[in-house]
Amino acid sequence: MTNGAAAAVAIANAIKASGVVVKVENKDFLSILQRTQSPLVVVAGKSIWLSSHKYLTSYKGLAFYTKSRDPLHLPGDVELVACKTIFIPS
Repeated sequence: MTNGAAAAVAIANAIKASGVVVKVENKDFLSILQRTQSPLVVVAGKSIWLSSHKYLTSYKGLAFYTKSRDPLHLPGDVELVACKTIFIPS
């Protein structure tokens, strides 16, 4: 197998493992949370190494992702899971 073919297989496997991730604007992310009862949100906060706050949630089988320079004001019924980083394959 050539290096190019091996790279293509690795990319395909990464996509299969990560599923579908939809990048949305902050207002659309918050709108999705409003439609969800007790949503779960994974958040990676701004730090020395991160230049933005990143958020990830699921809705109807898809994963939705957004990032913001400032923290988002999340609804009160959100369950938060903090992590160091959120990696979204490009």
